[in-house]
Amino acid sequence: NSAYDDGGGMYNDNSSSPTLTNCTFTSNSADYGGGMSNDSASSPTLTNCTFTSNSAYDDGGGMYNDNSSSPTLTNCTFTGNSAFYGGGMYNFSYSSPTLTDCTFTSNSAVLGGGMYNYDFSSPTLTNCTFTGNSASYGGGMYNYDTSNPTLTKCTFTNNSVTNNGGGMLNSTSSPTLTDCTFTGNSADYGGGMLNYDGRAATLTDCTFTNNPVTN
Repeated sequence: NSAYDDGGGMYNDNSSSPTLTNCTFTSNSADYGGGMSNDSASSPTLTNCTFTSNSAYDDGGGMYNDNSSSPTLTNCTFTGNSAFYGGGMYNFSYSSPTLTDCTFTSNSAVLGGGMYNYDFSSPTLTNCTFTGNSASYGGGMYNYDTSNPTLTKCTFTNNSVTNNGGGMLNSTSSPTLTDCTFTGNSADYGGGMLNYDGRAATLTDCTFTNNPVTN
C-alpha cells in the first residue's frame, strides 16, 4: 500500500488510538510513516506486531508519531524499514511512546537508523534491542532538540554510521540509560555513543565493548 502523505499501512489522527495484536505491516510506503502514522494525540496500543520493509520518503519508515502521539508497544519488531529520518521509528513534537521488549533490526536512514527522536520527544524503552541498523548519523538512535529518552536494559549491537554516533548520537539532548550495553557499533567519531552541543547522557551500570572508530 502507498499514501502520498501519511500512513501507508495505517493512519491514526485526532486522538484515534486503536488496539492491535499480532498484526503485520509489510512493504507499505508514504511520505510520513510508511507502516503507520499517528498524529494529534493518537496513541494506539500494539502487541506482537511486526513492521517489515516499509519506507517513508521523509520520516518514519516503520512508524511516525507526531504532535503528542505516544503509542504503547510490547514485543514489536521493526526490520528492514527505511526513511530519511528514523528508519524504524520517528518521534516528533512531544511524542513519547513506551516500548517494552521491542527489536529494531537492519533499519536504515540518513539520520537515526533505528529511531529518531526530535522536539521534546522522550520515549521510554525497556529490554529493547537495536541491532545492525545503519545511518549517516546515529546508527541505532538519534536524539535531537531536548529529546531525553529513558532506556533500561537495552542493547545496541553492530549498528553503524558513515559519520558520527554508531550506537547513539545525542545533540542538545540528555537521555538516561541504566544497565544498557553497546557492543560492536562503529563510526568515524563515537563508535558506541557521541554526545554533542553541550549536553550529555546520564549512564548507570552501562557497558561499552569493542565499538571501533574508523577516522
